[in-house]
Amino acid sequence: MSGRIVIVGAGVAGATAAQTLRREGYGGEIVLVGAEPDLPYRRPAVSKELLAGTTPFQRVVLKPPTFWADNAIDLRPATMVRAVDTGSATVRLSTGEVLGYDSLLLATGAGARTIDTASTRVHTLRRRSDVAALQGAIDTGGSLLIIGGGLIGCEVAATARGLGADVTLLNAGPALLDRIVPQTVSDLVHDIHVENGVVVENSVTTTQLVDTSDGVTATTADGRTFTAAAALVAIGSVPDTTVAEAAGIAVNDGIVIDQHYRTSAPAVFAAGDATTGFNPRRGEFERGQHWNTAMSDGAAAAKAILGHPAAPAEIPWGWTDQHGLSMQFAGWIHPHDELIVDGDLDSRDFLAIALHNGRPVGAVAMARPRELRATRTLIAAGEPWSPDRSLDLVRSR
Repeated sequence: MSGRIVIVGAGVAGATAAQTLRREGYGGEIVLVGAEPDLPYRRPAVSKELLAGTTPFQRVVLKPPTFWADNAIDLRPATMVRAVDTGSATVRLSTGEVLGYDSLLLATGAGARTIDTASTRVHTLRRRSDVAALQGAIDTGGSLLIIGGGLIGCEVAATARGLGADVTLLNAGPALLDRIVPQTVSDLVHDIHVENGVVVENSVTTTQLVDTSDGVTATTADGRTFTAAAALVAIGSVPDTTVAEAAGIAVNDGIVIDQHYRTSAPAVFAAGDATTGFNPRRGEFERGQHWNTAMSDGAAAAKAILGHPAAPAEIPWGWTDQHGLSMQFAGWIHPHDELIVDGDLDSRDFLAIALHNGRPVGAVAMARPRELRATRTLIAAGEPWSPDRSLDLVRSR
């Protein structure tokens, strides 16, 4: 197969798609356009080892610098796509160049959700370029206010404490990580942060962030104020749909795709954090926002472009490292799911499995990565949970 495939976005979804195209035997041109000036890298490192300064950037790139040229992948860093014309099948780059395409993959990712503020001490953390400013603020000021109790907020809280900063975490939700773990595990995560000196305030809505003589002050809906030398806003992400919308491609909290990663425009596909697709297991549209989901999406989208059969969709999974502890999670956990716990949460050695209508749909674990992987297999199978044999299957794999 010849021609040209243009990939917009050089994050994990776009980079994985480019690699997969070559592995699947595609012999035409591949142009990988990335807005960041860096080589494609592992973004989860941003809130952990890169922020902590424990790992050089060269250790978190996806592939060595020579890989892209060696595989005839035309990597264009520090380049934006200004417009897509689906009628003429062309993209216009920030360099002024216009490229034709036979197929186009939009892997534009997502940006940090922000709070409207004039403060100069408020940061977000999404890219490598965000690290130095936040790192400097932590080192110089010695205290950090974090708005948001999701993965980024919790990971940065742990990293900042490791750097010696005083940390206060304001979470609008009722519990930390409440979108991905059940209440009992949220309680455990809360306890771990408190044990390590993080001040955690749940069910707190931040209404204002302003510079003061002491740094930056957050005012909450109940009238309280919290002050630190700097603040991080970590309240989720916004899918980057700008190019898609301008091209007239259907968008609904992400670029809308079908089960074959096709958008509403001919020869235009999409993958990764910028997309939203229907999840038949949950009966709803959803946007995947984890590293491993973006990676599997990139590979599957590349095969779809080539018309090759793709493996069944992976059960989404991820991990987080906080205060020296690692936790893995998989699938989808909703508050009303039945929870089965094998092990002991207090000892931080457990596997918790969520059941929906009697079938396993999600899991979270500490110190049990093998059992977590086995549970993903059970979730994918979609079989009813059997109290007598399901846990035995998980433990034996």
